Amino acid sequence: MAHEHHHHHHDHDHHHDHAAEGCACEHHHHHHEHEHEGGLRRQLARILLTALLLVAAVVVEKTCGLTTWQLLLVYLVPYIIIGRETLCEAAEGLAHGEPFNEHFLMSVATIGALAIGFLPGAETQFPEAVFVMLFFQVGELFEGYAEGQSRRSIAHLMEIRPDVARVGDRMVDPSEVGVGQVIVVRPGERVALDGVVVEGTSALDTVALTGESVPRAVGVGDEVVSGCVNLSGVLHVRVTKAFGESTVQKIIHLVEEAGEHKSKREAFITRFARVYTPVVVGLAVAIVVISVILNSLDMLPPSFGGVGGGLYRALMFLVVSCPCALVISVPLTFFGGIGGASRRGILIKGANYMDVLAKVTTVVFDKTGTLTEGRFAVEAVHPDLCDEQRLLHLAAHVEHFSTHPIGAALRDAFPQEATDGCRVSQVEEVAGQGIRARVGDDVVCVGNTKMMEAEGAAWHECDHDAGTIVHVAINGDYAGHIVINDTVKQGAREAIDALKALGVSRTVMLTGDREEVARRVADGLGISDYHAGLLPDEKVEQFEAIKSQAATAFVGDGINDAPVLARADVGIAMGGLGSDAAIEAADVVLMDDQPQKVALAIRIARRTQAIARQNVWFAIGVKVLVLVLAACGLATMWMAVFADVGVTVLAVLNAMRALRVRD
Repeated sequence: MAHEHHHHHHDHDHHHDHAAEGCACEHHHHHHEHEHEGGLRRQLARILLTALLLVAAVVVEKTCGLTTWQLLLVYLVPYIIIGRETLCEAAEGLAHGEPFNEHFLMSVATIGALAIGFLPGAETQFPEAVFVMLFFQVGELFEGYAEGQSRRSIAHLMEIRPDVARVGDRMVDPSEVGVGQVIVVRPGERVALDGVVVEGTSALDTVALTGESVPRAVGVGDEVVSGCVNLSGVLHVRVTKAFGESTVQKIIHLVEEAGEHKSKREAFITRFARVYTPVVVGLAVAIVVISVILNSLDMLPPSFGGVGGGLYRALMFLVVSCPCALVISVPLTFFGGIGGASRRGILIKGANYMDVLAKVTTVVFDKTGTLTEGRFAVEAVHPDLCDEQRLLHLAAHVEHFSTHPIGAALRDAFPQEATDGCRVSQVEEVAGQGIRARVGDDVVCVGNTKMMEAEGAAWHECDHDAGTIVHVAINGDYAGHIVINDTVKQGAREAIDALKALGVSRTVMLTGDREEVARRVADGLGISDYHAGLLPDEKVEQFEAIKSQAATAFVGDGINDAPVLARADVGIAMGGLGSDAAIEAADVVLMDDQPQKVALAIRIARRTQAIARQNVWFAIGVKVLVLVLAACGLATMWMAVFADVGVTVLAVLNAMRALRVRD
C-alpha cells in the first residue's frame, strides 16, 4: 500500500575493529579502585606520622642544645618520610629532560631551606623545609581524593560492566561468548551482552545507562542492551554483538577516552605552566645573584638578612610559583563535569566539547525520532457509514498481515481483532493503492484515493491537513477515513522551553517530511524555524548555512543524521540505547532519547566552565599577591606554602562542585 510517505531504513553497517580493544583492559578496573583507596590511606598515614615527628623534632631543637649537623639529622627523618616520592619524581623529571614540574620546584625549595642554615649568620630553616613538603603532600592528598570522587562517578559506569555471563548453567567471562549463543539472565543480574530476547518476559532497569529510573518492559523479540539490570523474570537472550562491541564496552571506552580531549582552558594551562615555570626559576636565581652582588658591595639593607635572606626569598618564590592549583584543578573540573553528566545519562566525549556546548546559541533538531517518536499512531477516525469502532475494526482486519508501519498503527488501535471471530479471506494487495480483503461477508478496501476511484467509491477531502489519510470502502461504498500521524515525543515541548530559558535564541527543525506536517510540529513545539522536504544532502546544505552564523549544536537520532552530526560544532545524538552510528559520529550522546537533556547538557557545560574560570583567576590572584609580598620580604615560608597548598585545596574542592548536577 503506497502511502505518500517514505520511511528511513535503519541500516547499521558494523565494520568496527574494536572487538579486540575491549578485551585487553578488562580486568584491572576494580583492582584499580582498591589500589587508589589504599594509596590515599597510606598517604594519610605518612602525613600524620610526619606531623608527629616534626613536632618531636621542634621539641628536641628547643630543649637539647644540638649542633646544626645533629639537628639536620633529626629533621631529615620526617623530611625523608614525607618527601621521598616528591624527590624521586623530581629526579625522574630531570632524567627525562623535563625539569620544570611541581615536584622539582618543591624539592629545590626544601633542599635549599635545609641548606640555608649552614650559611654564616643565617637562621636555620629546618622546620620550614619539612613543613613545605608536608603541606605539599596534604594538597596532593586532597587532589587524590577529588580525583577518586570523579573517577567513582565515572566508575559507576564501570559497575555496569557485568563480570560474568551465564551460558546454560555455566558462568563464563562475557568476552568468551560468541555472537549467536544464548545467555540466561536471572532476576537481579546484569545483562552481559547486547542481544535479542528469545524466551521470557521481564522489566529492565536502565538507570545505570540512561539516568532514568523507569523500568523498561521487554519480551520475546525485543532487543536488550548490556549493562541493564534484569528485575523480574528469567530471560534467554541470543547474543547479537561480541563483548568488545557491546553497548557497555563502547560507553566505557568513550568515557575513558574523554579525558584525552583537552579543553581550550586545559591546553592553555599546560602552555602557561611551560613558560611560567622557567621564568619563575629565572627570577629566583636573579634574586640570589643580586643579593650576593649587593652584599659584596655592602649595599644590602641589614633588614634583608644578608645572602641568607636573599636565598630564603628566592626559595619562597619557588614554592609560591608552583602552579599546581591550576594544573590540577582545571582538568579535574572538566573531569568532574563529564562524570556528573554521565550520571544523568549524558555522555560528553571530551572536555573540548564542554567548551563548545557552553557557547551554543543555535540548536538544530532533526524531526523524526528526535522530536517525534518515529512511530505511527491513529490520530482521528472520521466515519461516513458506520461508527468509529467498526471502521477501525474492519481496517485493522484488512491490514492484519501488512508489514507497513501504517498497518501496524491500525492494528495497535484495534488490538482485539485476533479474538473477535471475524473471518478474513481473499486478502490481496493492490500495488500503489492499498489492500482489499473479505471480512465476514463484506468486501473491504483500505487504501489511498486511487483505490477509492478504482472502486467507484465517492471519497471526499479531509479537513485534517497533516498526517497520512487512509480511506476505507465497504462493498464499493465510501465508509470514511482514518488519520494516522507520527506522535510528538513527551518532553519535546519542555525541551524547547528549557533551551529558550537558557538563552539559546534560535531553534531550527530540519526534516524530510511534508511541509504541513513540519509546520504543525514546529508550531506545536514553539520552534523558531523549520525546513521541510529535505533530502539528506539538502539537510547538510541547510545545516552548513545555519552553522556559518553561530555556534551550533545538532541533535539527531543518528541513523540518517551521521553526516550532519559529524559536521556540527557539537553533534548531540539521541543514543536511544544503541544506535551505533550515532554513538560513533556524535560528540555528545543522550542515552535515553529525551530531548530535554539537551538543555541539561548545555547547563552542565556552562557551569563546569564557570567553575574552571573561577579556579584560574583565584589561583593566579593569590599567587601574584604572595609573590609580591615575598619579593618585598613581607611573607614567610609558611605563608608561601599556605598560599600554594591552600589555593590548591580550595580549587580542588571547588572543582568537585562540577560533579554535582542539580535539577
